[in-house]
Amino acid sequence: MEWILETHAHADHLSAADWLKHNLGGVPMIGIGAGIVAVQRHFRDVFALGADFAVDGSQFDRLFDDNENFRIGSLDVRVLATPGHTSDGVSYLIGDAVFVGDTLFAPQCGTGRCDFPGADAATQYRSIQRLYALPDATRVFLCHDYPAAGMEPQAQTMIAAEKTGNTQLNATTAAAYYIALRTRRDATLAAPRLLYPSLQVNICAGRLPQPDATGRMFLQIPVHVEF
Repeated sequence: MEWILETHAHADHLSAADWLKHNLGGVPMIGIGAGIVAVQRHFRDVFALGADFAVDGSQFDRLFDDNENFRIGSLDVRVLATPGHTSDGVSYLIGDAVFVGDTLFAPQCGTGRCDFPGADAATQYRSIQRLYALPDATRVFLCHDYPAAGMEPQAQTMIAAEKTGNTQLNATTAAAYYIALRTRRDATLAAPRLLYPSLQVNICAGRLPQPDATGRMFLQIPVHVEF
């Protein structure tokens, strides 16, 4: 294995990147978008991690800039900055496939929420327009689907299906309409159950906290945080 690629610092589950790096062959590199430094800067203060916590992305092996190209074996990969759900969001375009993180969900589920620190619905609208400019036949690999009762989860769709059928943002949706819809929807959403544990680990490339003298590890839970 050469790479473990993060699309952003997820807020609803702990990344296994560090575990995979040290338990699979090849010692892969962990990559993420360069916007992770802004996420680290914000949550260093939230979790009182102290001045010795680096906010330069050095916990990761590679920070990717927009439109940067690299290779995975014989495959050419292009990095597309797609912020909005978070400020560090990127998508990875590999041939006729794009891995979009939480920017787009399955068409019937719409798009990722935009109420996290550094998130912005207008920015996400522009990011999705960038994805919609890809060829219609581009395969879209998803992080999330929330299927209706009786339906199977969907891991893959296509740009054409998103442009014609996304319930929140299709090819003809106006920016003002989407921003208003996304803002109303986000106001009804609870914080993810694993928000605080996830972010403490994920801004560190999946590393768990350092153990204390007795070997115990602790995650911090702020009593009150203004989102």
